[in-house]
Amino acid sequence: MTTQHAQAAAPALGAPAPTHGNGRAWAGRLIGIDLARGLAVFGMYAAHVGPDPDQGGVTGFLMELAHGRASALFAFLAGFAVVLVTGRGAPKAGLAGRQAVAKVVIRAAILMVAGTVLTMTGTPVEIILAYYGVYFLLVLPLYRLGAGSLAVIATGAAVILPQVLYLAAPALGAGTGGRSRGVVDGIASLLFSGSYPAVTWIPFVITGMAVARLDLASTAVRTRLTASGLSLAVAGYGGSWLALHLVPGALDAITGVAGPGAASAWWSDAAGYPTDGTPAWLLVASPHSETTLSIVGNTGVAIAVVATCLAAVDAVPRLRALARPVIAVGSMSLTAYIFHIVGIRLLGIEELPGSPLPVLLGFIAAALVFATVWSRFFRRGPLEQLMAKATGIARYVR
Repeated sequence: MTTQHAQAAAPALGAPAPTHGNGRAWAGRLIGIDLARGLAVFGMYAAHVGPDPDQGGVTGFLMELAHGRASALFAFLAGFAVVLVTGRGAPKAGLAGRQAVAKVVIRAAILMVAGTVLTMTGTPVEIILAYYGVYFLLVLPLYRLGAGSLAVIATGAAVILPQVLYLAAPALGAGTGGRSRGVVDGIASLLFSGSYPAVTWIPFVITGMAVARLDLASTAVRTRLTASGLSLAVAGYGGSWLALHLVPGALDAITGVAGPGAASAWWSDAAGYPTDGTPAWLLVASPHSETTLSIVGNTGVAIAVVATCLAAVDAVPRLRALARPVIAVGSMSLTAYIFHIVGIRLLGIEELPGSPLPVLLGFIAAALVFATVWSRFFRRGPLEQLMAKATGIARYVR
């Protein structure tokens, strides 16, 4: 993997490669983050242009795994990007700190505008970019905190905010599953009633910030992260399964709304989304249910994926070469994401998910080829270059 790949590892915010104590770039770690980001991009592709999970079999199961968990991984890595820009080893202060904050704010504003414009094109995809911008703004005041403080805040947010959303949903005229039932727009939609409501998605971002603060070069830290991620996944999904089967009437209450699919509500979106305010929905962990258990489970998956990618690229040098195309996609995730939105629009795809498997494979292949070729000549992806120029005006902040 070339140095330019390491430098481009945090393209989402045009961040410079962070350095270790002696000023050497943390190349292995950044490559691992790019690998995780590439996997997140392809997970989003699978959720949008992949076959319908209802088809069953191995393909259906893999598609269902991508739903919700890929976007949660994306949000988790957003927190990582915020820390890379504002200072990883030590938060930037003074002039450097103000300019870093300005970069994040500019980035957030551009993403919110881009997300709004893409949504107006009428594609059937629930665009995440505007929400992404809101996440940046909401977590920015926390950028000076250490890993421990960030972890505590993320835990508190995961426990409290889903209940806030549940209580606020009736007043907003929307279900807690991110599927609007009323005329809710603007900030209210981004915070509460949209497909990726900030009130229940910022725990992912804050957790990503906490992980970014750790010494990820340490084998012990990576091992603990992997174990923690797996434990959280088991606690979230397993806890939901137990709750639905042990709390009297819980599964029956959900079945009355979701039908037979309710049996999979502990891990799958097949059961649908909360729509009627039934308290039993707070016990599910399906990825888009916006519950505490779903946040815990999805966070666990995100941590485990990132920790595994970080360890793998260092432990298996050959993997860097084999996974180079995926890493290249991860290094230009904004370009790759918008590419697939534009592709869906141009191809006239209207039903998501539900495309044949060759369509998904075609999107993935096109992204891999483009990113691989482009990265041989340029340090950043095309949209990442434009973003870097736009955020470059932060240097005028004094």
